[in-house]
Amino acid sequence: MVALAAASCTAGSTPPQRVAAAGSDLVIYGCTSAGVIAAITAREHGKSVTLLCQRDYVGGMTTNGLGYSDTGNHGVIGGLSLEFYKRLKQHYDQPAAWKHGADRAAQQPGFVADGAQWIFEPSAAEAVYDSWLASAGVTPVFDSLIDRGPGGVEKAGDRIVSIRTMGGKRYAGRMFIDATYEGDLMAAAGVGYTTGRESNQTYGETLNGVQLAKTTSHQFEADVDPYRIPGRPESGLLPYVSGERPQPDGTGDDKIQAYTYRLCLTDVAANRAPLPRPADYDAGDYQLLARYLAKGFNEVFRKFDRVPNGKTDVNNWGAFSFDGIGLNHAYPEASYAERDAILAKHVRYQQGLLWFLGHDPQVPAAVRTEMSRWGLCKDEFVRNGNWPREIYVREGRRMASDFVMAEPHLRGKSPTPEPVGMGSYNMDSHNVQRIVDARGFARNEGNIEVNPGDAYPISYRAIVPKRAEASNLLVPVALSASHIAYGSIRMEPVFMILGQSAATAAALAIDARVAVQDVDYAALRKDLLAHGQTLEKPARALERRMDN
Repeated sequence: MVALAAASCTAGSTPPQRVAAAGSDLVIYGCTSAGVIAAITAREHGKSVTLLCQRDYVGGMTTNGLGYSDTGNHGVIGGLSLEFYKRLKQHYDQPAAWKHGADRAAQQPGFVADGAQWIFEPSAAEAVYDSWLASAGVTPVFDSLIDRGPGGVEKAGDRIVSIRTMGGKRYAGRMFIDATYEGDLMAAAGVGYTTGRESNQTYGETLNGVQLAKTTSHQFEADVDPYRIPGRPESGLLPYVSGERPQPDGTGDDKIQAYTYRLCLTDVAANRAPLPRPADYDAGDYQLLARYLAKGFNEVFRKFDRVPNGKTDVNNWGAFSFDGIGLNHAYPEASYAERDAILAKHVRYQQGLLWFLGHDPQVPAAVRTEMSRWGLCKDEFVRNGNWPREIYVREGRRMASDFVMAEPHLRGKSPTPEPVGMGSYNMDSHNVQRIVDARGFARNEGNIEVNPGDAYPISYRAIVPKRAEASNLLVPVALSASHIAYGSIRMEPVFMILGQSAATAAALAIDARVAVQDVDYAALRKDLLAHGQTLEKPARALERRMDN
């Protein structure tokens, strides 16, 4: 676990009313689901908004393949987050929405519940967001990466004055929201943060740090030799196996849970595009999987989850699957060029895996036959070769504020002050590393899936920085939470909830001319409840599966 201290940009403190009036009331960096909902919320509160997108689309993972929603408990999803899923239902209530495959009557259980559509296509989610933003009077500014170098964030004391993009444009504001998965604005503004995994001792937890003994899901269920020549360690390790020896369980480290592209595939011939073969494809990269298949692994297609119109949201399943285990550890702190190289490795890995499963003679014939039925969707991600435009950054930087959401808060063992939303999903971490165990076989480490026991509140204090670091910034995505607590909070419906709460707080801070740390919680709570937010568990709440 790497803890990084805040870098002070300038000394002193500037009262809110002295910030230059030019610019917007609220500048939002990041067009994730949280950023989109924050922009709409600010407009509902009569504030001017600048919404800066890192790329040329909105919606983050909600519009990039994560259509099999990780919702946890429907009953604690309220406000504009619930409204989003209701708008999706309105979209699918139209016969014109059903272009391929079955109609609504043939949908699997769980597609529709509580008057909302919980499972959807990326393009449908993007259409809802685009229309909603337009009706709110928000025009996103695309391809606006923040300059993370010196001067990229201008501060006056503890207040952000403006941010500069790589294109040289400056955007001033009275309040700012970092809605990115990476926490790039937060870091550039000198706000303290951490990456990796804390030790269990740091916050009195049981599921943080290295977790080899508790990694039972997505684990090798048979002994698989990890060496290039079986039984010969001197021959070297197969690709995607680390030679590093893990620290004792519960020990903190600087490693990150695995990322993946959530693939939207189809078996509808009329909408199917061929799966690409990487130019530098090497079947040897998947020799560990070949050996595992030979041992009897037969659940390759377990997480080809159906979404409407004959499509899927493909997630990781099993010991060797679509997660690029170990490829992403440098990502949070990497430069833009370095991140691009990391993403390219993930694309090569996943495209090569798909090709291997469909063509390599080491793969059982039944698997190759099934794989041949699938292809990319011609009508998804059309400007990106039908490949998702964004990788699933399950965890990047996490703010280190005065209050840190941790396992005891999620389990209800420690109080959570000033709630501004609720979570309910598993404390969930995908695998972090693939190593050789003491017996000489391949093992994965880091996968944890433990239900917190009930829905739980998320504190306002977890989305505001320390006062001395930034008094006009809110961070609803890369919020202040331990690794394992973040593993539950990090779900798209929750990010929408926290985006709404952050923008509401920003509007109240503007009106009262106070720092975000001094927003009157009673007023914030009243406003959130008036706009449909759920801040405590209802008497009756529908439970959903836990399978992120």
